[in-house]
Amino acid sequence: MRRWMMLALGTAAQTAACAFVYGIPYLADELRRQQHLTLTQVGLLVACPTVGLVVALYLWGAAADRWGERVVIALGLGGAGGALAGAAWGAHGMVALGGLLVVAGAAGASVYSASGRLVMGWFSARERGLAMGIRQTSTPLGMGLAALAMPPLAAGHGLTGAFGFLAVLCGVIAVLIALFAADPARPKAAAGAEPAPNPYRGDTTLWRIHGSAALLVVPQFTAGAFALVLLVDVRGWSPVHAGQLIAVAQGMGAVSRIVVGRWSDRVGSRLRPMRQLALLTAAVVAAAALTTAFPSPLTPVLLVAAIALTASTNGLSFTSTAERAGPAWSGRALGVHNTGQNLTAALVPPAMAALISATAYWPGFALAALTACGSALIVPVPHRPAAGPAAGPAAGPAEPTGTTGTTGTTGTTGTTGSVPA
Repeated sequence: MRRWMMLALGTAAQTAACAFVYGIPYLADELRRQQHLTLTQVGLLVACPTVGLVVALYLWGAAADRWGERVVIALGLGGAGGALAGAAWGAHGMVALGGLLVVAGAAGASVYSASGRLVMGWFSARERGLAMGIRQTSTPLGMGLAALAMPPLAAGHGLTGAFGFLAVLCGVIAVLIALFAADPARPKAAAGAEPAPNPYRGDTTLWRIHGSAALLVVPQFTAGAFALVLLVDVRGWSPVHAGQLIAVAQGMGAVSRIVVGRWSDRVGSRLRPMRQLALLTAAVVAAAALTTAFPSPLTPVLLVAAIALTASTNGLSFTSTAERAGPAWSGRALGVHNTGQNLTAALVPPAMAALISATAYWPGFALAALTACGSALIVPVPHRPAAGPAAGPAAGPAEPTGTTGTTGTTGTTGTTGSVPA
């Protein structure tokens, strides 16, 4: 039961962080009106939390490796709440507001690097896929919370009410983490034992996982960022109806993360499902490109499928990263992983917008499909053994070989000869 409480706390912390990192676009009208900003200036403010996030991810991961998850998440989320409180009640002008948002993003990066470790440490190999799938629903949950709360709060109470809500949300969850979260036990090093080896040294497996996951961000953010305007421009939908359809698709994306995580537990692999889903993503996004080039009634259906499907692999890549890195390095490895994904996420919208503006929607979606194919090519799936009994779900996933902690309901960790991927 305790491990499920840790999962709930980790998911809540990640949801709060996602709400402010991805919630600023919903304040665009209020920022232009109250702060007298242009749309370009608002775009710069939208990027500020992500800038702070990318800069600090690895450092927070190293801190989690050294001092544990509870302290890191509580301090970071509390710091983010403090910066957001400053944005609510003390910021005047774009420079001050942007600086506070960078600080909030840098502090909130602690959650991205450490909450995954917290969840991973409390669940055994048979349940990690499901647990991380649930934890990964925090991104659409945070975006949905921001979409529901920010506009009415800004309309009724201005930027003070909107940023104040985010500050209180982060502060409350930081306190809950400090009071109730517990770091999973780690294997005790024997006297005189050498530090855990660097999992990046002499092995490209982690880099290939990072790279394949970053490439899958391209179709994910292409579909997520441009589906609404595509429906309006190509299909003639109203923005309201298009937004409602996208909201349904995001909900399906959250469910897909849970289902895919459970699937990976049952088949005993993270990376084989990831490769299969990358190929399926390529096919669906390519079909969406085709129906955009030659308008079809299937366009909305394929866009919904693309949004839901492109979100499904996030939990697999995070889980395989942490398992491959092992308990001594998982914080830093997740920091590297998050950095690559967030850098890609920051670059995709403006790059795709430029391509679409210069050509049409379908070349952008076609390029996104090609990147999914590239991701499938570099996913480091090992060859199946030629002989011997297959490892079933009862034995836990078993690829690729490495060292990592496995945990049961008590949260104790040990060392295994083969780990899930």
